[in-house]
Amino acid sequence: MQVDGLRLHPEPPPRVRIFAASDRHVTLGFLGSVGESDARRAWDLVSDFPSFRGVTGSFGGIEPLGHRAKPSALCAMVADGRAPLAEMIAEAREPLLRAAGAPKDTRPPLPHMTLARIQRRANAHERRQALRWANTIDLRAVTFTAPSVALYTWADDRQERLFQIVERHIFGS
Repeated sequence: MQVDGLRLHPEPPPRVRIFAASDRHVTLGFLGSVGESDARRAWDLVSDFPSFRGVTGSFGGIEPLGHRAKPSALCAMVADGRAPLAEMIAEAREPLLRAAGAPKDTRPPLPHMTLARIQRRANAHERRQALRWANTIDLRAVTFTAPSVALYTWADDRQERLFQIVERHIFGS
């Protein structure tokens, strides 16, 4: 996913970890801790979904996601481009999770890109600081292009980045 115009300034408060640009993506289906063969079985279905196509769009604002009292993710909510991404999630999530043997996800599609995480050990004051910081991020000029879908796994060195791409499918190929 290419994101243009995103500036995460000022620096985040303590206990907030900003995602590297290469870690930012919209999740179609979170497979969780499945084995590699299970994840690849799900990946083999990627070219079967008719709704999969490149999407361009913009973001509407930052929302905290996770537990209501202790949110863990600070996410840019998709505005323009929301409908096609929601359609892709709705079409693909259940078959992908089933193929991987991952738990079912019955939540409605929520196209978003996680920008940062609040650390688990953050106290209430640090969480409030994180939410105030997130509210300072201006997304009005930020656009994105999503020309592909990818299978991610954890990065070997999680200090540098959280994820690494195992395989990528470019739409229309």
